[in-house]
Amino acid sequence: MRNGITITLGEADRRRLDALVADRNTPQKQVWRARIVLMSADGVGTHAIMAQTGTAKTTVWRWQARFMAEGVEGLLRDKTRPPGQPPVAEDRASAVIAMALKPPPHEATHWTTRAMAKVAGLAVSTVQKIWKAHGLAPHRWRQFKLSNDPAFVEKLHDVVGLYVSPPAHALVLSIDEKSQIQALDRTQPGLPLKKGRGATLTHDYKRHGTTTLFAALDVLTGEVFGRNMQRHRHQEFIRFLNALERDIPPGRLVHVILDNYAVHKHKKVRAWLDRHPRWTFHFTPTSSSWLNAVEGFFAILTRRRLQNGVFRSVVDLQAAINRFIGEHNQTPKPFIWRADPEAIIAARNRGFQALESIH
Repeated sequence: MRNGITITLGEADRRRLDALVADRNTPQKQVWRARIVLMSADGVGTHAIMAQTGTAKTTVWRWQARFMAEGVEGLLRDKTRPPGQPPVAEDRASAVIAMALKPPPHEATHWTTRAMAKVAGLAVSTVQKIWKAHGLAPHRWRQFKLSNDPAFVEKLHDVVGLYVSPPAHALVLSIDEKSQIQALDRTQPGLPLKKGRGATLTHDYKRHGTTTLFAALDVLTGEVFGRNMQRHRHQEFIRFLNALERDIPPGRLVHVILDNYAVHKHKKVRAWLDRHPRWTFHFTPTSSSWLNAVEGFFAILTRRRLQNGVFRSVVDLQAAINRFIGEHNQTPKPFIWRADPEAIIAARNRGFQALESIH
C-alpha cells in the first residue's frame, strides 16, 4: 500500500461496500472502486489489487486516498474537471449559425465543416458541435414536389376513398408501369459476402437491353399481376388491360387508380373504356404518384431484386421479375391506407405558404 495510506473499515462501511459489489445494478466503476477499498482493508498488496480489478497502480492509489479523505461517498461520485478548452463565445457561435443558413460565397452549393472552419477560424470539430447543437446539416437535402392540380382535394378524396372504403363487390386495382428497367451485367464477377468483408460489384457494367413492367396491385388482397413488355406505349397498355379483362370474373366492377401519364389518357385507351363500361379510371392529382399504391411494390422490387442484380439478358431480367412477383403473391398483404387526407391537404397548403413567403 502507498505510504501514508492506512485503511481500516468499520462494520457499517464494510456492509455498504459489500452491498455495492453484490448489487447487479451498481455501475461497474463503483464496483471496482469498492473492491479496491475492501481488498486494501484486508491487507491485499497493490499488485494483487491491480491484477484482480484490472486497474493501474495510480488508479489504486487514487481511490485509496479518496476513501481515506471522503469515505464511501467519495467512491460514488466523479470529480468534475474543467474543460480542456474554453467554450466558444456566443457571438462566434451565432456567426457560424448565420453563415450556415446562407449559401457560401465561393462556388459551391453548400457549406462543409472544413470550409466554414477556415472562414470562421475555428476547429472543424467545433463547427461540427455547433451544427449538431442547433440541428444544422447543410450537406443534406430533402426533395419535394407540390401538386398544382386545381382539383387536388377532390382527386385526393376520391383515391383515398377507394383505399379506405372500396365499393362493395368491386375490384380496386392500382396500375402503373415501371419503364426502362435495364438488364445490367457486370464486367467482372463480384465477390460474395464473407465475415469481415461485404459483397462486391464492379462499378461498370454491360447493357443488354431494357424491359417495361406493367403491374396491377389488388388493393384488397395485395396480389400483383405483372406483364413484361418491350415498349411503353398505348398499344402495350391496352394489351395489359385486355389481359386483366380476361382474368377478372364477368360482371364484377373494376375501379382503377393510375397517374396522369399520357398513355393512360390516349384516345384509343378512352375508346377501350367505352367498350368496357364496367371499368372506371380514377386519376391521382398531378405530381402525386405517391398516392398510387403499386409504387410501393415497385420500390420493394427495385431495392430487393433489381438494384444489385446481375442480368445477362433481357430474358434473364424478365424471368427474375416474374419469380419475384410469384414469391410476393404467395404471401400477399392487403394495402392499408393510414394517412389522414386532411393532414395531407394542410401540409400542401403549408408548403405553398412557405414558398410564397420566401419567393
